[in-house]
Amino acid sequence: MSHLINLKVLRVVSLIEGVSYLTILFIGMPLKYGFGIKEINFALGLTHGILTIIFCVVLALIYIKKILNFNWCLGVLFASLIPFGAFYAERKLKSFR
Repeated sequence: MSHLINLKVLRVVSLIEGVSYLTILFIGMPLKYGFGIKEINFALGLTHGILTIIFCVVLALIYIKKILNFNWCLGVLFASLIPFGAFYAERKLKSFR
């Protein structure tokens, strides 16, 4: 499976994980704390957690295959922790050749 991993896959996974993060922040949290609807956060949190694990595995494979160096991988990882950071990282990865 690792032969299928490339920067395009990382960019797609990063964007999906970034959208799931924003969904938790801008939909899940207001529903939970503003309206007392807690049930949605379980589904959103579980989905985001699984996507984050997939993102980390893909990023690790990118590093292992020496497609990106350690500093790039660390930067992409840190960007994923910041709201909207995944979109910035995706744009940087798109320009990476």
